[in-house]
Amino acid sequence: MHLLPDSLCYLNGQYLNLCDAKVSVLDRGFIFGDGVYEVLPVYGRKLFRFEQHMDRLERSLTALRIANPLRRAEWLEHLRTLITSLADRQGIMDQLVYLQVTRGVAPRDHVMPAGIPPTVFLMTNPMRQPTPEQRRLGVACVTADDFRWERADIKSISLLGNVLARQISADSGATETILLRDGFLTEASSSNVWIVREGVVCGPPPGNLLLEGIRAELLQELCATAGIAFQRRPVPREDVEAADEILLTSATKEVLPVTTLDGRPVGRGAPCGRPGPIYARLFQAYQQAKKHQSI
Repeated sequence: MHLLPDSLCYLNGQYLNLCDAKVSVLDRGFIFGDGVYEVLPVYGRKLFRFEQHMDRLERSLTALRIANPLRRAEWLEHLRTLITSLADRQGIMDQLVYLQVTRGVAPRDHVMPAGIPPTVFLMTNPMRQPTPEQRRLGVACVTADDFRWERADIKSISLLGNVLARQISADSGATETILLRDGFLTEASSSNVWIVREGVVCGPPPGNLLLEGIRAELLQELCATAGIAFQRRPVPREDVEAADEILLTSATKEVLPVTTLDGRPVGRGAPCGRPGPIYARLFQAYQQAKKHQSI
């Protein structure tokens, strides 16, 4: 049995213990998965790239025709209250904040109801980052066909496709499932995916088939800072399989090297099957960004 953590959360205007938070069974998030979410990393009590996460939240809400229930300053105030509570009560400085907005409570009907207040929920948990061994040796991934719906650009709480995709790798003892649609790379179940070919970091272009991760824009900035060529283009399966390096990016993984893909080592020469030099440079650049882009 998984016990709920003893921490503070925010629900519809109230701060309360997470174990006491309740929503209606007719909430459209529960019935339809009709809502959106964001996950923000916190380093040393400070939110990392808050503005970019809020921009993406706005895009997701607009796509679902849900009015943003809070001003940006209010989001920041509530997030900081929860961050401070966990830090003060448990001494946890690095956290992962989760926020969710659903359309609200209404009789079950597929049509979007108008004029109902959205449900707003926020919580924070300790951040679980990759282990030192994963950083040193890299991680294993498997590939699968991308069978999800065609609006992956919305950060929707309807995540069954991602859950099924992630379970494919979990069943194989791998860290992630890298997805391909019609032979081209999209993303992983909960990460963006990048390949390195001849010193160039490449990733698929933005579109409705993948979520534009906050780390995507950041990775481009880090490449520019480090003098690494960066390119967005369609990435066919053969390029993934022939990559010199493969990288995952996400709020928790930051940037993480993939060293085994479908049971075969990544890379065509030294350091085949080991984290490569581009990863090392981007990881160090990421650590510097954390010091300067947190509020």
